[in-house]
Amino acid sequence: MAALHSKCTVGSYPKADQVVRSVKHVDWNVQDDSYTPTEYTAPSILKQPPYADKLPNAEDFAPQWNALDGKVDRRSHEGNYMIVDGLPRNPHGRTGVSGRGLLGRWGPNHAADPIVTRWKRSSSGEKVVSEDSGRPLLQFVCILRGDGGGWAIPGGMVDPGEVVSQTLRREFMEEALNSGNMTAEERQRKVELIVELFSKGEEVYRGYVDDPRNTDNAWMETVAQNFHQDEPKGVLDTLELSAGDDAAAVTWQDVSSSLQLYASHADFIATVADRHAAHW
Repeated sequence: MAALHSKCTVGSYPKADQVVRSVKHVDWNVQDDSYTPTEYTAPSILKQPPYADKLPNAEDFAPQWNALDGKVDRRSHEGNYMIVDGLPRNPHGRTGVSGRGLLGRWGPNHAADPIVTRWKRSSSGEKVVSEDSGRPLLQFVCILRGDGGGWAIPGGMVDPGEVVSQTLRREFMEEALNSGNMTAEERQRKVELIVELFSKGEEVYRGYVDDPRNTDNAWMETVAQNFHQDEPKGVLDTLELSAGDDAAAVTWQDVSSSLQLYASHADFIATVADRHAAHW
């Protein structure tokens, strides 16, 4: 997997061109007395949406770090993180930005990424093989992020008290099938169609994500699972993709090493391709 901490250490912070990151030494173990990160928490987060933590000095904010804090999971997939000056410290190093940026939670912000795949097939139903590698071509459901972040896996945040398996299915329904515009009956029919597929997921990755929104005190983590249809005709062939929620577009994307995807998503897709002995 590519370096897990690079996209959040260079350039301007997303949606905040005035916040320019400058990191001489990423590793916290390397002393850097000149390190002065820019303090930044987005105005949208300071407005206290329901998913956001309160400010550290709020009288009624007493988080239980490295623990299940009520319904909010403040545990990291990578083990205990350090608390410095009362706040979590990014376990993968400096980012040039302190505060929460665009992220709601101090410390780990948990997401789930469903990688839904099928074989690319000819009109006769045969697997299409790459002329370059001689391996069959895999396709996955790919969305265009509505926030300008580019093409990505249709994932999203794990709601408080929600288990990851629920998040994986919900995010696919919302972003790739536009379930938000369905009637309750239509939504239930779609759930019944995909429930078997989503009961057979294989974990691809669990841990820290190289997300450009990461800061010194808040970072993204995810659980990525692959849901694969191996047979020529299956439930995925009956679903009509329709972008919804945070997605601006959705498509079946051929898997290849030339893909430019958000955060660590290309690494996840590469792992899936390798497991299926597909073209990359």
